[in-house]
Amino acid sequence: MAPIDLNSDLGESFGPWPMGDDGSMLAIVTSANIACGFHAGDPAGILAVLKEAAKRGVSIGAHVGYRDLVGFGRRNMEPTSAELVADTIYQIGAIQGLAKAAGTTVRYVKPHGALYNTMAHDAHQAADVIAGIKAIDPSLVLMALAGAPIVEQARAAGLTVVCEAFADRAYNVDGSLVSRRLPGAVIHDPEAIASRMLRLVNEGRIIAIDGTEIELAAQSICVHGDTPAAVAIARTLRDRLIDNGVELKSFAHG
Repeated sequence: MAPIDLNSDLGESFGPWPMGDDGSMLAIVTSANIACGFHAGDPAGILAVLKEAAKRGVSIGAHVGYRDLVGFGRRNMEPTSAELVADTIYQIGAIQGLAKAAGTTVRYVKPHGALYNTMAHDAHQAADVIAGIKAIDPSLVLMALAGAPIVEQARAAGLTVVCEAFADRAYNVDGSLVSRRLPGAVIHDPEAIASRMLRLVNEGRIIAIDGTEIELAAQSICVHGDTPAAVAIARTLRDRLIDNGVELKSFAHG
């Protein structure tokens, strides 16, 4: 059985407004997608999370997103190619600088929210983000939605891609994520989440929201850090996987 990576979106607090329990999540996950200041996060808070991640040996990814603090990066946007390429470079560069100061290194890029979902199927925006990554550091791994067109597009462009599944999100029959605007889009039961992810790891299958069984090949599992039960979900999932002989290990080396 191949090892599996557990990742979470962290560093999203802003000034005096906390978002999630980053310290507890860093004790559970093997990779951390760190906000870059465009959809969430501030420099001091991001640096603190990076230092804690370095102390715990958690791999670091740049969680790049649309320039959308008010909407938490979850609103669809249509930046020009020049804007999106430059925004991608800018965000990665910011995290690379902070990571160096924290004694760690950025190993991968995981787009956030609306950008992530748009890129999964929009070849134009995907190409812009891919171009931004290649311009600043082509050795960075891209984390992308398992089964989506972006996976082959990025690989064809020369990037290494890690496919991701979402522990606490419902899936459509085509492998896309159910819109957060719809009921049932976010799953909250830790035991149910642990069971479905164990089956995904063992069999490569998951049940879509309409009851259809779909195939999904993933090397990393995401647990969102901003939901009320995030830590309980992540801990239950980690324990279930370990108890069933699954090795938890980041895909990023070094």
